[in-house]
Amino acid sequence: MKRLWLVILVLGLFLFTILDLVIRTSGNTRYLAVLLLIGAFTIPISLVVYFYEHVRDHDISRPLLTMCFAFGGALGLTAAGFIEFSTLRALNFGALLAVGFIEETSKLIFPAFMYIAWRNRHETDGLLFGVAAGMGFAGLETVGYGLLAFNQSQGRIGSVEQTLLLRGLLSPAGHVAWTGLVCAVFWKERQKAGHPTINVVVVAAFLSAVCLHTFWDVVNTVTMPALLAYSGMAVVASLSLFLLLRRYRESRGELPSTQGSLSM
Repeated sequence: MKRLWLVILVLGLFLFTILDLVIRTSGNTRYLAVLLLIGAFTIPISLVVYFYEHVRDHDISRPLLTMCFAFGGALGLTAAGFIEFSTLRALNFGALLAVGFIEETSKLIFPAFMYIAWRNRHETDGLLFGVAAGMGFAGLETVGYGLLAFNQSQGRIGSVEQTLLLRGLLSPAGHVAWTGLVCAVFWKERQKAGHPTINVVVVAAFLSAVCLHTFWDVVNTVTMPALLAYSGMAVVASLSLFLLLRRYRESRGELPSTQGSLSM
């Protein structure tokens, strides 16, 4: 189906609107879990499907990409949560830098396995694996923040809606951009070297993602004037998307004309 990403997006928004109306009208929060799942994953899944439709080569199967989205996100979030337990007790710059480093590393666990085991060496593969793992991480994280907003607001659905809307709209400029960038560079450098490698370019891409992640957390955590905070968010989001889209355009332009297939 052409433009499946758009169908998923429209259908997800429609279901979210209807379910939200039912909860508001009836006051029954039994369906809150479904609302959170739809709200947290509609945009992530739509974006992964969009990239799959536009940059994929014939070697990447849908089941494998789905595994990266689901298990990559869950594994990354679980590892990050376990490691961050003591770090988050103090929200100073050092702690936020550590959080950025931990989360950017954790999101690479599943893609790293594919990096070593994957036969195809093209940059688009890395871009897709990074986008999928980043979006899976972002979606699951959004579910957690949605539940937190619901509890802290003492059951106000409006707080949940605001959290889902904000994080859903900003997720492409956050986790997906950072992990997609790093994985694209990983695969590109391996393609150039002819074997798995970690060089200066790869390290620079990873540290760029960590820095962008850290500054994003700083402007969202540290108390500062609203205009300054929004400006900081806009700068980080714009730079993150610029770096991701640059890799997207270059990887599409370098796709080989003849591609093999991979059986799992």
